[in-house]
Amino acid sequence: MIDELARADSAVATCADASVWALSEPDLIAALDATHRLQQRLAAVQLAVVRELDGRGTAVAQGASSTAVWLRHRLRLDVSAARRLVGLAASVDVAPPAVREALASGAVSVEQARVIADTVATVTASAGAEIADKAVGVLVDWAARFDPVLLRKVGTRILDHVAPDVADAAAAAALAAEAARAARDRHLTISEQTDGRLRLSGTLDAEAAALLRAVTDPLSAPTGPDDTRCAGQRRHDALADVCRLALRTGELPENGGDPAQLVVTTGYDALARQLGAGTLDTGLRLTPDTVRRLACDAAILPAVLGGAGQVLDVGRQRRLVTGPLRRALVLRDGGCAFPGCDRPPRWCAAHHLRHWADGGPTSLDNAVLLCGHHHRHIHQTEWAVQLGHDGHPEFVPPAWLDPDQIPRRNHYHQRT
Repeated sequence: MIDELARADSAVATCADASVWALSEPDLIAALDATHRLQQRLAAVQLAVVRELDGRGTAVAQGASSTAVWLRHRLRLDVSAARRLVGLAASVDVAPPAVREALASGAVSVEQARVIADTVATVTASAGAEIADKAVGVLVDWAARFDPVLLRKVGTRILDHVAPDVADAAAAAALAAEAARAARDRHLTISEQTDGRLRLSGTLDAEAAALLRAVTDPLSAPTGPDDTRCAGQRRHDALADVCRLALRTGELPENGGDPAQLVVTTGYDALARQLGAGTLDTGLRLTPDTVRRLACDAAILPAVLGGAGQVLDVGRQRRLVTGPLRRALVLRDGGCAFPGCDRPPRWCAAHHLRHWADGGPTSLDNAVLLCGHHHRHIHQTEWAVQLGHDGHPEFVPPAWLDPDQIPRRNHYHQRT
């Protein structure tokens, strides 16, 4: 076997030195197909080797805690890739011989082989080995048309094709098993980083995943032509908007005897001069700009300190725009008032045109509804907000965007 692999290595080296630019387009496509098929066939050999090494306990004998850890060091893989390799080797090893043969012949890819092995294991448990053997042939044929994601999806109804008499009962059992597995594996890990940020990772069950998508997908779309956030940044901001909405409902359970709330501590004089940083009750520091933006939010509990650090205002939840005043603001603006934004009122906070720290009053004439993204945008950029002659908000763009600085309005929420 080693000699054959050495010859294959030599042949690949020869191909690597070849000039692909000289190939015709049909030859390039044929070369692509051939390299992909060869890659899968080599993967079959590698999986067999990994499975044998794992079965012999070679990794532990050489001082590693597991085969995956040993492979990480030996092949310079990240640990997740090493674990997938070991897991795939095990699943293919216990699959019917036809699965290994399909992979060895290059008829299926490694990921397709994983899907087929998983599907066949489910069929074996619900309908028996004989029907599972039939399922392998069908799945291998489907692999010529479907990528791994689609193959897994159509594989859920494989019994409709190979054993329709037991398909419904098996599907119900498989669904129940999947639900139990999802319930068992569900988790969310929140890891605090040194700079105060959090890293989220986890696995959601189907219901929680649907809920998350239902609330974040509408908020993850670009808010307009000025929205330069990438998709990941938009999803991040959407999650933050959902949390703000949950805080505003007032229906969250108490936390340590207090209602769920965000506490920001800052010095009043420094805040008024737009220079004051803030501190969350968790000890994390916030920039002056972030503090002033948060101070606009109706669900913020300020803890404002004087020059000597004495408490000037704490324990009184400062709902700056609530009740009839917020209803009037919603009736006037209809949602986020920034030009081109269609966010509804429930996703918006009240922003003071003249900041409360600068002596701005809490009144309809000094407030405007802004979604989370545009609230940050107004605080961080040179856009200005004012009320027009008819009492409706209008936004003056910075000179670099519009030298004439013609005020703009939101037309999504206009009432007819």
